[in-house]
Amino acid sequence: MRPRKLLLVAALAAAGLLSVGCAAQDAQDASNPAGVHVRTTKNPHGFRGSDIQPYPLPSATFTETSGRPWRFATDARKPVTLLFFGYTNCPDVCSTVMADVAAALRRVDAGTRDKIQVVFVTTDPKRDTPRVIREYLDRFDPSFVGLTAPPDVILKSARQLGVGITDASPLPGGGYEIGHGAQVYGFGPDGKARVVWLEGTPVADFKHDFEKLVTGGADER
Repeated sequence: MRPRKLLLVAALAAAGLLSVGCAAQDAQDASNPAGVHVRTTKNPHGFRGSDIQPYPLPSATFTETSGRPWRFATDARKPVTLLFFGYTNCPDVCSTVMADVAAALRRVDAGTRDKIQVVFVTTDPKRDTPRVIREYLDRFDPSFVGLTAPPDVILKSARQLGVGITDASPLPGGGYEIGHGAQVYGFGPDGKARVVWLEGTPVADFKHDFEKLVTGGADER
């Protein structure tokens, strides 16, 4: 496996919860612009993902793959939102995470699945046009929402959640990679994320936590 950027924020690193993106980078480049705080590596509220301080959904306006404006406040209408930042040319991590999330959703019952919305925000708006994003997500699940926006909007939204994104890194054969945090955030019915899953999370753990989120399993804190 090629070396890749270690891009989870410093708090995750301190907790031993490192996630990786899709390009090579020295570890000291990781940053914590949002001040994200992992409470513990063992979630005390029954989730198998990591316990984090509550974070609200992004407030920016994005463009959905149909071309229409999209805002979490008005368009994320299901009780549970799963949010991931990535890009379609990512050589490994993004496809693996999307495939695992899709596999977990296929294992929950129909009633639970209907209460969950997966949202993919591109970290590569230059290449990821709405059409490209749509074709990519359809490989995993046609219901997945794909979003793009100007680079500064994407970067600000990612930083608010502690998701690191780096500049493009040229590849020897042409093209480029973009380093980014590979965590998935789980937002409950109150619109706040209290659980995060890192790269390598087993499908069974995703399934367990998705069901728990739908039933309001996260305690208020």
